[in-house]
Amino acid sequence: MNLLHETIKNIENLDKEMIDKARVRVDNLIKPPKSLGRLEDIAVQLAGVTGDLYPKVDNKAIIVMAADHGVYEEGITCNPQEVTFAQTMFFAKGLTGVCAIGNVSGAEIVPVDIGIKGDLPADAGVIIKKIKHGTDNIAEGPAMTREEAIRAIEVGIEIANEQIGKGVNLLGTGEMGIGNTTPSTAILSVLGNIDPIEITGIGAGIGKGGIEHKAAIIRKAIEINEPNKADGIDIIAKIGGLEIAGMAGVMLGAAANRIPVVVDGYISTIAALIAVLIEPKSKKYFITSHASREPGGQKASELLGIKPIIYMDLCLGEGSGAALAFPIIEAACSMMKNMATFEDVGMKI
Repeated sequence: MNLLHETIKNIENLDKEMIDKARVRVDNLIKPPKSLGRLEDIAVQLAGVTGDLYPKVDNKAIIVMAADHGVYEEGITCNPQEVTFAQTMFFAKGLTGVCAIGNVSGAEIVPVDIGIKGDLPADAGVIIKKIKHGTDNIAEGPAMTREEAIRAIEVGIEIANEQIGKGVNLLGTGEMGIGNTTPSTAILSVLGNIDPIEITGIGAGIGKGGIEHKAAIIRKAIEINEPNKADGIDIIAKIGGLEIAGMAGVMLGAAANRIPVVVDGYISTIAALIAVLIEPKSKKYFITSHASREPGGQKASELLGIKPIIYMDLCLGEGSGAALAFPIIEAACSMMKNMATFEDVGMKI
């Protein structure tokens, strides 16, 4: 049995008994009912995920998947493709946005080359799991083979398993890849049956042809490749990205290990949609961090059906929103463990 199938088999529903216990405790803490809003929901969810009334999220890591895209050739962005290579090196040096934000909660940033165009130095501090040197151009044919898509998903599972084996108990997803809003929007267009022009944004920088050209390329890619919207692997193989597949794998791996995973912004949410399509139960393990400023961000969140917890007009990617959400999730755990109940203080309500 391959790793993907084994992982899917191991994803179970949350612990219903512990969810009920957690809800009773939350409702009896010394506060008005529901007054801590989403913190209460997160605490209850974490209890169900972990099977522990007092869950711990004190060992955090964000896995940043990096890859390039053949559709770059269509002029969909003004940024040099070499930025993917350079920025991935900067993750390892602790110099990027997600690194700075992750420092606040002591999160480790784990960069992974799953498909960068070019070869990083072996001593760069980046995990090398390259499937290929970027996807093929989706405006001309499939991004990758089905076998490559499965391998990319399994890379994510492998890295998640490795981090969890080291004691990580809260994972986040991040990505780096010039041009990756194009396949992300293509996937959203297919899953949501939405015309690309309605959800196409500038990404990290729009090409000379503008939004209209980018949307046209996305529409062309969908028409040429005809992805099966009921098959997450087919979608990834036809119009996806290696880093999107890798993040979906991280999410599936986390769920199989009963570890909560924090979904970053637009592109991570697209990966979450793929993960849920592959195994619907995985969704119960997700916490969505922020509402992306990308035009497709809100649509993607609505389609996933999990409301983000942060609204700050972020659109950097990298896992930056996940890093920002970590202290909020830690606060939910602290509320659960350290806040008194009415019974504890001798009060009756």
